[in-house]
Amino acid sequence: MNSKFEKYAHPEALVDGEWLHAHLADPGIRVVESNEDVLLYDTSHIPGAVHIDWRGDLQDNTIRDYVTPEGFAAVCSKNGIAPDTTVIFYGDKANWWAAYALWAFRLFGHEKVKLLDGGRGKWSSDGRPMTRTKPAHPPTNYPAPARRRDKEIRAFFEETLLHMQAKNPLIDVRSPGEFRGEITHMPEYPQEGVLRGGHIPGAKGVPWKTAANDDGTFRSFEELKKIYTDNLGLKPDADIIAYCRIGERSSHTWFVLTYLLGYTRVRNYDGSWTEWGNRVRAPIEKGA
Repeated sequence: MNSKFEKYAHPEALVDGEWLHAHLADPGIRVVESNEDVLLYDTSHIPGAVHIDWRGDLQDNTIRDYVTPEGFAAVCSKNGIAPDTTVIFYGDKANWWAAYALWAFRLFGHEKVKLLDGGRGKWSSDGRPMTRTKPAHPPTNYPAPARRRDKEIRAFFEETLLHMQAKNPLIDVRSPGEFRGEITHMPEYPQEGVLRGGHIPGAKGVPWKTAANDDGTFRSFEELKKIYTDNLGLKPDADIIAYCRIGERSSHTWFVLTYLLGYTRVRNYDGSWTEWGNRVRAPIEKGA
């Protein structure tokens, strides 16, 4: 095991490129690429990896929610994923979207999930193999999960509002400009229709990338502990909600808090600012 991983609360939730390269042919794993750029997979990908589109495969855009348990089972089945398959996620943007896909798999109760530390960028910069050949994994018969784990790892608007009113920890993982209300979208990204800028009252601004090194790998346990536990004063049993714009960047922070630091009560508010910023009577704050 990578020595950096050993100090994390759940070191089993990460693999590095060396380990994955040596285990690509293992029958019990399925490598999944999930990107912001949905066309990137077709240009090249890790040998044997399948592509799961966070928008087209995991979301029902007619109601702005995730697919049904039956829809999730169909996605897994067509990609050769069984309930006991270890699914290893990776992608672009230092694993934003890979973490989002992993979080969605946990939402449906899939237990064996891991992230490739550093994602697609680190794998490629290390000179590891890439291919344009799409795999043909035999389909499985993944049973529809009995339920989604909405109450455990997901927060909705009403729950986030009560959380704010109770002055429980809220972490805004967007850029400083978004947090202060100077802009309503990520830097260098288009405006997505949010009417107001700012943040949820009482939230602390800790950009997601604070947890990552320049090469997209996660910072050490000691560094992460200083950022979240020491600087924010988060207690071990803290009830935490993280949010961003649509839940993708906050999935990265959710992974850090849950798997690397070991917090057990972390939820992702996936409605995030595109919901809160447009919600009638939802209170906001501006400035630092």
